[in-house]
Amino acid sequence: MRLRLTSTLAACLLALAGCGASTTGTVSSSATAPGQLSGTITVFAASSLKESFTAIGAAFEAANPGTKVVFDFGASSTLATQITQKAPADVFAAASQKTMDTVTGAGAATGDKVFAVNTMEIATPPKPTMPVTSLADLAKPGVKVAVCQKDVPCGAAAVKLFDQNKLSVTPVTEEVDVKSVLSKVVLGEVDAGVVYVTDVKAAKDTVVGVEIPKDQNVTTKYPIAPITASANPALAKAFVDYVLSAAGQGALTAAGFASP
Repeated sequence: MRLRLTSTLAACLLALAGCGASTTGTVSSSATAPGQLSGTITVFAASSLKESFTAIGAAFEAANPGTKVVFDFGASSTLATQITQKAPADVFAAASQKTMDTVTGAGAATGDKVFAVNTMEIATPPKPTMPVTSLADLAKPGVKVAVCQKDVPCGAAAVKLFDQNKLSVTPVTEEVDVKSVLSKVVLGEVDAGVVYVTDVKAAKDTVVGVEIPKDQNVTTKYPIAPITASANPALAKAFVDYVLSAAGQGALTAAGFASP
């Protein structure tokens, strides 16, 4: 009887030890589960992305509760300079590959990918002083034309547009970014502005768009990359991935961008 009780007690102790080991293993496994995305990132983006990226940012936040995306829109060249001078940013979306290359070349960003393509269009006031109905009209005497500054992607695109079509255009103003050019048109201060297709679409009935034939037009590619010194690299990468996803591409297409 004593031997039988001893054997039974030993079996029970072994069973309890086994249960304890199993419980400990379960706790250890759950402790290593990855956490959710959280925190805030600042995205430096070309001004022509304002409408589409604002929508993308809201959708990204809705898909990732606990996150916040703050945007700084401006001329790509200005933003690139700020980034290389250590301005706090987490993602950069530029309106030209050349502008992005200045940032990646400085080691401030890596792994850039093209996420959209844009083309040029002429914007005119609904009631211009000098009617503009074609690209050639921009070279006519008396026509007041606004463009971006030459070091800004939209300005470089305008120069290329005029050169390849052998047009001599003398702008009356060179603005800091494409939204400033559009503003000049909306206010009726110029007869025409060389902007992007997406800007004309975003302006709705405040301007009239004059399409440029495909064989005369120029395009620009938009690259995006996470910033090397990002304070929240996981969230920065997640945002870049979202822009490249079907959802992000859908928002860009709706804004008038073409797929890369």
